[in-house]
Amino acid sequence: MDFSFPPHVEQLRRRVVAFMDEHVYPAEPTAEHQIAESGDEHREPPIVTEMRARAKGAGLWNFFMPDERWGKGLKHHEYAPLCEIMGRSAIGARAFNCMAPDTGNMEILAEFGIPAQQEQWLKPCLEGAMRTCFSMTEPETAGSDPTQLRTRAMRDGDDYVINGHKWFTTGALHSAFAIVMVVTDPEAPPHRRASQLIVPAGTPGFNIIRPISVMGHTGGGGHCEIRYEDCRVPATSMLGAEGDGFAIAQARLGPGRIHHCMRSIGVAERALELMCQRANSRFTHGSLLADKANIQEWIAESRIEIDATRLMVMHAAWKMDTLGKREARQEISMIKVMAANMVMRVLDRAIQVHGAMGVSDDTPIARFWRDSRALRIVDGPDEVHRMTIARRELRRWKS
Repeated sequence: MDFSFPPHVEQLRRRVVAFMDEHVYPAEPTAEHQIAESGDEHREPPIVTEMRARAKGAGLWNFFMPDERWGKGLKHHEYAPLCEIMGRSAIGARAFNCMAPDTGNMEILAEFGIPAQQEQWLKPCLEGAMRTCFSMTEPETAGSDPTQLRTRAMRDGDDYVINGHKWFTTGALHSAFAIVMVVTDPEAPPHRRASQLIVPAGTPGFNIIRPISVMGHTGGGGHCEIRYEDCRVPATSMLGAEGDGFAIAQARLGPGRIHHCMRSIGVAERALELMCQRANSRFTHGSLLADKANIQEWIAESRIEIDATRLMVMHAAWKMDTLGKREARQEISMIKVMAANMVMRVLDRAIQVHGAMGVSDDTPIARFWRDSRALRIVDGPDEVHRMTIARRELRRWKS
């Protein structure tokens, strides 16, 4: 394995670093101020809109698409370092049109969408003209077992009629459409029961109930509760064939988990940087924090854990590129657990080193902590990934 970057990737990496330094980090406080001043925490602040236009004009756009028809054609291990850099800011991925959940939706539209769907939905997303959401999780069923999903889509002539209850549909506010996981055949085998339908926002029966407050915050596009009540869409809205929903979801989740892990490494790197700056400048009890053994231990542990996680993620990305998503399933599960836990440990240390400031919003650390805690749940909770890892390992040694 050679994780050195070819010249075109190294050039992109340097340009992304420069763009982040010049435009993204300085815009963070202004973006927060504009959101507060507008009174609408769900609208994109003007400075982010301007930043996106600047990045697009510079060709720093849609790095995540491995298919050259739609993006830069970067392999997963080539995109990984760019994703890490973008993860260092809460508005970083958005600046380059590489934000979740849109990336996953664009990937499956590129892979499974018919030409008409790609023309209507994928191309505007790639242009940055549309936001999207993915509507799967339900409050009444365990999210860790999607075979229990209840939201039903019944065929009625040339249409499907959807009825069901979803929540944590991230980004639903101001999205142009949702991709909805629905049960189309309750009698089919568990992994053939579900399908995915494109539901345009504004369709009668597509009812956003509320953005769910997460640790006191409801901003961005919202983690929304939605009720589908006799929501009718044409049968041509289906992605793939009826019963393909789980296979498409798995195709979406593999790259998405890599992206989450790399962004988490970016968060941890930023937190470690802030921790070191604080330790080098804060004087207490006769010396700088940097001179105290326990602080040095936290910094050393953070560096070890970040670098170890990065190597595992790069290995998983390399395996996806060389052997395919299926062959990399074990590695993807392992990094999902490792990165989600690593970033929380590093953030906790950074908060402690900053003292009272660490739990305030005067630094990005508290925001990172709020956003990162969910990673131990989304895209499969730690417990399910650990169970899956163990089962695969046990099968290797079963006589």
